[in-house]
Amino acid sequence: MPAIRHARAGDVDRLTAIGLAAWQSAIAGLADGERMRRVAEASFFRFLSDHWLSVLLIEAEGGIRGWVAREDFDNAISDLWIEPAVQGRGHGALLLGEIERRIVADGFDVATTKTHARNDRAVTFFRNRGYGVSWLSTAYAP
Repeated sequence: MPAIRHARAGDVDRLTAIGLAAWQSAIAGLADGERMRRVAEASFFRFLSDHWLSVLLIEAEGGIRGWVAREDFDNAISDLWIEPAVQGRGHGALLLGEIERRIVADGFDVATTKTHARNDRAVTFFRNRGYGVSWLSTAYAP
């Protein structure tokens, strides 16, 4: 049975690997992921090293399978990444539900997030859970 818990500093390497793999899967066909890989990996590692306290992770099927973050502890979900091999098994929905509960408990009425406009899987995932599109972007920051 999946379990959600707060991340620990010792989880940073595994969370970086999950974020990078999910990111590469998400941008396949949209950008040169191999060319951008080093920068992306460093960005995940730096973010997680600096903000692991803002991260919830899900453990299932024998290990950590995904994570979600509220970088500034506000109503903005800054990250939601699920290991590609286990996507579609409900782990993302569980993490989203938990982070939404925490956003409401902190006094916010609305949760927000961002994804690439051509990341059809993510757009569909959020739309199926009641999110709408308020702005479209197709630019990746180097």
